[in-house]
Amino acid sequence: MKKKRRLNFKVGLLFVLSCLMIILGISLEALEFTSQKSTPKPKKKKVVEKETKKEYNASLIMVGDSLIHNTVYNDAKKEDGSYDFKPMLENIKQVVKTYDLAYYNQETVLGGTSLGLSSYPRFNSPQEVGDAFIDAGFNVVSLATNHTMDKGEEGVLSSVEYWKNKKDIVTAGSYSSFEERDKPHIFEKNGIKYAFLSYTTWTNGLNPPSGKEYLNNVYSDELAAADIARVKDEADVILVAMHWGTEYSNGINEDQTRIANYLSNLGVDIIIGAHPHVIEPVEYINDTLVIYSLGNFISDQDTNDKLTGLMMSVNIKKIVDKDEKSVIIENPKAELIYTKSNSGRKRDFKVYTYKQLNSTIFPGYMEYYEKYKNLILEKTDKVQMDSLGG
Repeated sequence: MKKKRRLNFKVGLLFVLSCLMIILGISLEALEFTSQKSTPKPKKKKVVEKETKKEYNASLIMVGDSLIHNTVYNDAKKEDGSYDFKPMLENIKQVVKTYDLAYYNQETVLGGTSLGLSSYPRFNSPQEVGDAFIDAGFNVVSLATNHTMDKGEEGVLSSVEYWKNKKDIVTAGSYSSFEERDKPHIFEKNGIKYAFLSYTTWTNGLNPPSGKEYLNNVYSDELAAADIARVKDEADVILVAMHWGTEYSNGINEDQTRIANYLSNLGVDIIIGAHPHVIEPVEYINDTLVIYSLGNFISDQDTNDKLTGLMMSVNIKKIVDKDEKSVIIENPKAELIYTKSNSGRKRDFKVYTYKQLNSTIFPGYMEYYEKYKNLILEKTDKVQMDSLGG
């Protein structure tokens, strides 16, 4: 009987000890958990590398000739004797305003009314033409043309003075001194440095006076090479406006081909052509985008081919990664524009994009679209032609 009690006692003791051990184990775990919770382990620091790659972008749109015949400026004349060309550009303004840089060629000299306005063959236009283009968003202007000297030195200096007084407007091709012409013409937009140069191969026999060649930049290989050498090391991109080619010809002549190759070899990125008054093809020579002729932007010439012009756009992208820099001319796009006017006393000149046209404004415009689409893309498959279907 005693043995049985002793055995029961031992069993009970073991049971109590087991319970104590379980309770003790739980307490130790809780203590360890609490300790861990109250004293967190130190976190590893994340090493964040400093961002070195930077990207800059500037959008550029380009249109052709502002060829101001007397019918155009008479249509812009107001009762008080001033001129307002802004309504003529209102359809294009909504497009141009979306771009950082907007180029056009001022074919006729803006000598102003005080010198006497005139039309073909020796033009002089109201300075309000420039006001309208600035209002529409244009800020890069070529001034070297075969009509620059139509009003002589006085006309050029009046034009140059007009443009100098306009804020944030870049011009090239016509100057008031050699010092002004020969300084490096480098400008900046959105962190991108661009050089802008302008030359004409035609003067209609009206050359600048000897010793005053700065009035109109007449092209020579030597002059272009010297100008480009001044800007090449600093500029991210080089734009050259060329007044060249054969009037009213959609074909490219030998002189254009030679000069385009020469400028490409000098490092020019975009060549913007004028003078033929009609559209010519677009081509890439190495990495140089060559727009041989944008045609007319606004004029009162006598055929639909001369009233249809080209509007080109690109994006200029600069990528800087540590000490490496690359510049890309990307997304080249082409769109057609048309100058419409009436036959009555009030002509109502107005520039349209082809997207804004219909058969009432311009009967047969779809045929012209197909014609010029094929011409523009004749020498390249890199350009996107804007579709009339949207």
